[in-house]
Amino acid sequence: MNTVKALALPLLVTLLHCPVCLSVTVSSSKPKVEVHEHTDAVLSCEFRTEKDQNPRIEWKKKEKGVTFVYFNHKFTSSYAGRAKIEGATLTIHSVTQKDSGDYRCEVTASEDHVNLGEATVTLNVLVPPHVPSCEVPSSVFVGSSLELHCKDKLSVPPATYRWYKDNKGLTETADTPYSMDTNKGTLKFKSVSKMDAGMYRCESSNNVGAPKSCVAKQLKINDYPLNMTILIAGAAGFVLLLFFCCICVCVCRRRGCCKKNNKTKSTKSYNPPPPPPPSRNLKTYKQTQSFMI
Repeated sequence: MNTVKALALPLLVTLLHCPVCLSVTVSSSKPKVEVHEHTDAVLSCEFRTEKDQNPRIEWKKKEKGVTFVYFNHKFTSSYAGRAKIEGATLTIHSVTQKDSGDYRCEVTASEDHVNLGEATVTLNVLVPPHVPSCEVPSSVFVGSSLELHCKDKLSVPPATYRWYKDNKGLTETADTPYSMDTNKGTLKFKSVSKMDAGMYRCESSNNVGAPKSCVAKQLKINDYPLNMTILIAGAAGFVLLLFFCCICVCVCRRRGCCKKNNKTKSTKSYNPPPPPPPSRNLKTYKQTQSFMI
């Protein structure tokens, strides 16, 4: 116990008589900033030094790597003319979605004992809904499956979607012939009917701005034409006929093989007589033949 007191007392005296041993301090009063697109974003940065009255101030943005925003008392090219700095606080004018990300304020006080301090500010630029792209076919056949698509890739936070038919909002229930995904923007039909024909449009919305809708598109539900029906029926009949013929051929071949096997078993084997021994000459052979006759 006495040893601990002996070590603590000199350390306390050193801290009281050596203020330069404390480091430069950097902080942000608002580490997370959310602003609407095309407005100004204020990224606060406050610092305190113990001795250095003219510290170096830098701002960097973390992306795939780290890029400079403010360096050597001036802004880099992408921020020049649309940003300003007061003390260490950075203001970016008319921000866009590309400006979203993590920014780091660095203060270097070379005369302080620990001469570097930093603070991080996250900027999120909110984007209102844009006019979504809507995929609605012009026509489909009765009984076909169908899927309509709606997408707004620019809104931040991501938009949610709602489908309208003939300017009436669609609501999914247990009895409806369709299903909807409000996050993905899909409208699915398992089997369309004549009742599903109409004008379809999609609306995207988030809590940043007013909803936006695509232009309504006409969806027609067609019956299969007579020639198509005949063609389908003919194709089905041909397949059935071909299948029946294959079965008949297989049965006939099977029966033919059975008969052939039975006939072979019932017929006695016939061995032809051996050929006559070769004669020495043609004359002797003819005489032998005449004698035999």
